[in-house]
Amino acid sequence: MLTAVKGIVKGNTVIIENDDIHEYDGIEVIVTMLEQPNNRTKTPIDWDSFTMPSERGKNVDEYMEEMRDNDRI
Repeated sequence: MLTAVKGIVKGNTVIIENDDIHEYDGIEVIVTMLEQPNNRTKTPIDWDSFTMPSERGKNVDEYMEEMRDNDRI
């Protein structure tokens, strides 16, 4: 049988807001977390390690500016 109850984690304890859980005392349970904590830090990615520098890449800003200056009649 599968039963879902709402609760809040406080330290190492799950506080259940429903009093009807007393009949399940001593039964093995599985707790499913519905939200993940926001304190996880992401490892920064070095995007430059995936590219090869070239002359073409050094002049991109000038090229794009030239293209945009001449795009209207």
